[in-house]
Amino acid sequence: MSEQRTAGDAALDRAMMDRAFDLGERGRGRTSPNPFVGCVIAQGEQIVGEGWTQPPPGPHAEIVALEQAGAAARGAAVYVTLEPCAHIGRTPPCTDALLAAGVARVVIALTDPNPVAAGGVATLVDAGVAVDQDVAVERATRQHEIFLHTVRTARPFVIAKTASSLDGYVADHAGRSKWITGPQARAAGHRLRAEVDAILVGSETALADDPSLTVRDIGGGRTWDGPQPLRVVLDRRGRVKEARLRMQADDGAAPLVSDATRPEDVLQELWALGIGSVLVEGGPTIVSAFITAGLVDRYEVHLGGVILGEGLPAVPGRFTLDQAPRMIVAASTVWGTDVVLTAYPRR
Repeated sequence: MSEQRTAGDAALDRAMMDRAFDLGERGRGRTSPNPFVGCVIAQGEQIVGEGWTQPPPGPHAEIVALEQAGAAARGAAVYVTLEPCAHIGRTPPCTDALLAAGVARVVIALTDPNPVAAGGVATLVDAGVAVDQDVAVERATRQHEIFLHTVRTARPFVIAKTASSLDGYVADHAGRSKWITGPQARAAGHRLRAEVDAILVGSETALADDPSLTVRDIGGGRTWDGPQPLRVVLDRRGRVKEARLRMQADDGAAPLVSDATRPEDVLQELWALGIGSVLVEGGPTIVSAFITAGLVDRYEVHLGGVILGEGLPAVPGRFTLDQAPRMIVAASTVWGTDVVLTAYPRR
């Protein structure tokens, strides 16, 4: 921020950007392959327009907010969680729309690392618009982690999810796993499914549980009205018939059955299909394969309030302390009698 701005101005900027981040969350799970951006347009303390990115090929957040603001956008400040695009994609450049509306200032949480879409800051500055950029890098990086990862690596973002007892078992000694966690944690699991483009399990899980792999109850009696993820079964031995999962699918779409032999191979296959994020739900052998390959970008560990003492471990195999994958626990949430941990690999 400019040194001439007062503490009150800075507080106002933070409040407006907080609102933009909250708005962006309304697009989570609905905007792929685009990031779920939020935008606020304000005249001083008065919000005159706001919006979030719509599902493709719908408008970006800035366009939604400008349409709401109308003539009140002239001379206003714009708060956006990612640099406005300066290229023609499915929609015209957002920077052109901002300039046409006559905005005076644009505050950007994070500049866009995508070379195709970047350049918005330069376009705005060249036109005489005041720009404050990278004002909330850490928060924006976390919110847009999937999008940023795909730009950087050209492969899907991988989330590994496990649901185990407090002592690390996903099933008891007799193989029973329903239910280790309670309804609130399971609803959190469905919200996690809603974040991604695809859900992946192995043939053992498919044959044992015949799961639907769809987003349903997301808590509070609410059902998911967004797109359903692609259901993927990793079946290297050809044991799963497509009809087995199709019978329970809510949307009638057949699952993708892949015979890829390595995690890298199935991710390459999914990337070619336009999949930008994958939730690996199991079973333990598949989760362990992705961990060993170093391909897990985020862990969601659901711990049920129960001790089993013996059973099927969440991650089979063994690591020595000096070779074990190390995690950074970024968040912990208590859902009823259960705990959900969000962790990232140390890299």
